[in-house]
Amino acid sequence: MARPERDVIDFSALERELKGAIECEQRHKRENEAKLRAVTQRVSSYSEFRDLVLSSHLKPLEKKDKDGAPRRQPWNPVAPSNK
Repeated sequence: MARPERDVIDFSALERELKGAIECEQRHKRENEAKLRAVTQRVSSYSEFRDLVLSSHLKPLEKKDKDGAPRRQPWNPVAPSNK
């Protein structure tokens, strides 16, 4: 007996949806942690609070990251490139 088209599972679409949901959950968690840190730091204004939350995806530089050293990744991977 043949299965109707509507019963066929599109695994690639399901995988894309899962990846999107995981990214959304990670973003939500990261931004929530940034909000809690900003509240405990008692930021002086809402704009400062907002800036802390919006920059939560950035990672701090390490000691090995020196000026003039070859870059392994762009400074801000979220920003669009001008190439």
